[in-house]
Amino acid sequence: MSDEASADESETASVIVVGGGPAGLSAALFTAKNGLETTVFDTDGTWMHKAHLFNYLGIGSVGGSEFMATARQQVDDLGAERRQGEEVTGLERGGDGFVVETDDGSYEAEYVVLATGANRDLAEELGCAFTDDDIVDVGVEMETSVEDAYATGAMVRAEEWQAAIAVGDGAAAALNILSKVRGERFHDFDVPADAERVFGDVVAE
Repeated sequence: MSDEASADESETASVIVVGGGPAGLSAALFTAKNGLETTVFDTDGTWMHKAHLFNYLGIGSVGGSEFMATARQQVDDLGAERRQGEEVTGLERGGDGFVVETDDGSYEAEYVVLATGANRDLAEELGCAFTDDDIVDVGVEMETSVEDAYATGAMVRAEEWQAAIAVGDGAAAALNILSKVRGERFHDFDVPADAERVFGDVVAE
C-alpha cells in the first residue's frame, strides 16, 4: 500500500518544478500524489511533440503529444498547480528554500526540481556543480550540489535522452524529496485497493 495512506495529514512541504516534459511531470506526479504542494512551470518546449513512442515499456504505440496530454491530465488530477506558458526567468536561494522569478511574479518553495532539457542556464545561475562533460552533476537521487535542488533528464545526461529515462529521473528526485520530508525512506507502492480509493469507477479492470 502506498505510504500516502499513512502520511501525517498535517505534514506539508512545497515543491517547484521548472519544466513540463516527462521528467518534470513525473516529479510533479509523485510529489502532488503524496500531498506536497506542487507547482509546475511549463513553457511547452518539450521535444516530445516531435516524438512517437513505441519504445516505452507498457505502451504499445502513442504519439508524443498524446502522451503529454495524458501526463498533464494525471498531474492536474492529482492536485499539482500547472502554470502553463509562464517562463521562469530567475532562480536563487531565498529564506529556507528557493525563489523563482517569472514575468508575472515571484514564487517560493522549499524544494526545486529542474527539468529544462538541455538548457542548463538555471542550474548554472543557482550555482550547481557541473561535470567535465558540461552536464549538471547529480547522484542517483538526482540532487545537485545545491541542497534540496534537483536536476533531471537531459540536464544531467550527455546523450541518453529517452522519455523512459527522464520519467525515472523525475520519480527519483520526487521520492528523495518525500524521504526528506517524511524523515525516513519513502516508498510509493500502490495496490489495486489504492487505485480504487483514488479513482473509483474509472479504474480499469
